[in-house]
Amino acid sequence: MDTAPIDIQADLDQLAVQEQQLQFDTFTADTAWQLGTRLKEAAEAAGKAVAIEIQLAGQPLFFYAMPGTTADNADWIRRKRNVVLRFHRSSYAVGLDLQQRQTSLQERSGLDLRDYAPFGGCFPLILRGTGCVGTLAVSGLPQRDDHNLIVAVLARWFDLPLAGLALS
Repeated sequence: MDTAPIDIQADLDQLAVQEQQLQFDTFTADTAWQLGTRLKEAAEAAGKAVAIEIQLAGQPLFFYAMPGTTADNADWIRRKRNVVLRFHRSSYAVGLDLQQRQTSLQERSGLDLRDYAPFGGCFPLILRGTGCVGTLAVSGLPQRDDHNLIVAVLARWFDLPLAGLALS
């Protein structure tokens, strides 16, 4: 297992690239079903158990809790989703930004950790020309892996090379 420290600024720069490139022109309930199914299949292929949620404009369009997950995973999703809906950035980017600034959500924004989790695993659903209209979330893996699972599936969805999007 690689325990080398991450380069926070390099990750923040790459997260900004991900959020810029992984945007939708349209998004429907059918899109959510297809993406949710692909996230499930990717987790199964990796032998991992995750909970998955996709929301559009506050409406849940997809939720699946794989065997091996618990109600805690659904709560982590709720808390990470709140971060994305508040800041319109991935929950991982918000967490790394706070880490870089050596502060917390409570100190910076007065937000309670019972309702906000600035950890990887929730990605903004961005419509080109509109902005953040929903979220794609995963919980069950270490935060960086939750985030990377979403990015890998979105890269395949948009037929973009993962090498240009992946965190190093």
